[in-house]
Amino acid sequence: MCITLDKVSRAFDGRQVLQNVSMELPQRGAVCFFGPSGCGKTTLLRLICGLDKPDSGRVYVPQGTRFSCHFQEDRLLPWYTAEENLRLVGENIDAQAWLDKVLLPEAGRLYPDELSGGMRRRVSLARALAHDSDVLVLDEPVRELDEATADKMLELIAQSVGDRLLILVTHDRTQAEKLGCRVVEFPLT
Repeated sequence: MCITLDKVSRAFDGRQVLQNVSMELPQRGAVCFFGPSGCGKTTLLRLICGLDKPDSGRVYVPQGTRFSCHFQEDRLLPWYTAEENLRLVGENIDAQAWLDKVLLPEAGRLYPDELSGGMRRRVSLARALAHDSDVLVLDEPVRELDEATADKMLELIAQSVGDRLLILVTHDRTQAEKLGCRVVEFPLT
């Protein structure tokens, strides 16, 4: 079964962000929400993940669907090391292997406040990729990374998606192309 949005609308402080959005997302593959800042891409992600509710309309997500999310903010727990943050998604996660994959082999025992913004971003990305989920939601996953590191992270994302549905938000169309995404243009009309 697919994730379906039926005439979904959402406003904040009287400003309509999404209006009568209807779409069906595939069970697997890659979809990119693409458009300017403030047009509702992240809001739509939050609605799909069940982190927010629409003002009207319906978001249907098949029961038991497991999401793995990488938000614009890294959302690492500050009292846990990078390694411990990775293990939050499962005790059997090989945290060191994931740190190696995101080019942070020496970061395991460091706390988030000891990491740069780009390093925190990569730990957060590793945590999302390592999680056993049905849907992988990545909101600007390589923002703030230099081009070479961003390209390596996009390669890692492509290798890690597997049979999951990838929902990507980006302002860079080339990222969507590198991941083979079907692009949904915002603002939606």
